[in-house]
Amino acid sequence: MSEVLCQRMRVEVEGTVQGVGFRPFIYRLASELGLTGWVKNTRNGVVIEVEGAVPVVEIFLQRMRIGVPPSASIETMSTSVVPVLDDAGFSIERSAESGQRALVIPPDLATCVDCRRELVDPNDRRFRYPFLTCTQCGPRYSLLTAIPYDRSNTTMVGFDLCSACRVEYSTESDRRFHAEPIACPACGPHLFLWNMQGHKVADGEEALRRTEVMLDEGLIVAIKGLGGFQLWVDAKSEEDVRRLRDRKRRPEKPFAVLFPSIEMARAYCQLSSDEETLLCSPQAPIVLARKRQDAVLAEAVAPGNPYLGVMLPATPLPFLPAIASCSASISVTFLPSSRTEPSDKPSKISSECSGSHRRLSPAIYILIIDRRPLREC
Repeated sequence: MSEVLCQRMRVEVEGTVQGVGFRPFIYRLASELGLTGWVKNTRNGVVIEVEGAVPVVEIFLQRMRIGVPPSASIETMSTSVVPVLDDAGFSIERSAESGQRALVIPPDLATCVDCRRELVDPNDRRFRYPFLTCTQCGPRYSLLTAIPYDRSNTTMVGFDLCSACRVEYSTESDRRFHAEPIACPACGPHLFLWNMQGHKVADGEEALRRTEVMLDEGLIVAIKGLGGFQLWVDAKSEEDVRRLRDRKRRPEKPFAVLFPSIEMARAYCQLSSDEETLLCSPQAPIVLARKRQDAVLAEAVAPGNPYLGVMLPATPLPFLPAIASCSASISVTFLPSSRTEPSDKPSKISSECSGSHRRLSPAIYILIIDRRPLREC
């Protein structure tokens, strides 16, 4: 770096900066500006050392503050000048396991537009694969077993990457560059379908097909999701919704309704721009919205209530065409109580699926479970 005045800056960042594509963002930014150095996760955030011409380092810091990935946020950032090392390039280094634990745990992020596009593309290798993810979406908090956020500290550690996924993980221009929960049908988890006697009746694509048929027939299906179990039934069928109420012993408390798209939600609810923004955000919360008077939904969904609890899919499974064709489904999210846990203690999502049917209402017909373990919480 000859006669140009060079500087090496150490940058320590805290906030939501792990599991949100922050390291790939820093890597690409530094590479674009011709800077050298490295970035790595720590137990309390991210540390960066960046080296280059003084004005370019300043540009890097400015662009880093204003251009962070959508789900990332910087709470604090400190900088200090350190000795120049003349690195050969910029790299993502192995995470540091030492230090004080003060990390903002990344949340689970709803499936992004790019992943949804792959999900329904017959020519894509992740076609109909319900566990696809990238740096901008997918489970984070639900998979994390320790910090910093690396694959080795998640419940995905038991799934070795296939050669195709490893190429994506290592390719700078790929949106799965250093995406820790990356997986595909060849190397990742799969679905299993269980009956209420605790017997596995189907897996993989066959489990999906059977689930689609059962939803179409109006049966109640229990889905193990990220935040617990969801019970799905056709929200337009008064008979089916009342049957669910009887079996859940929930005579009046409103159910939330899962819509496959924002367009479908608009057809049933009067949504403000703020409500639509919330529904379509990576957090994908349940939003209370006023029901349209002409909405063709079972009255039993929310008896005597002009409002609906509206939600959009947070995971790939509800986006699959045959499942989404159910239009609107009741979604009751809950942690099933365990006979082994005191009634005054919160229930937990077990990392083992085999006993889950015993903790769900015995009147629920079918349980569909994924093989990707979730951490107990």
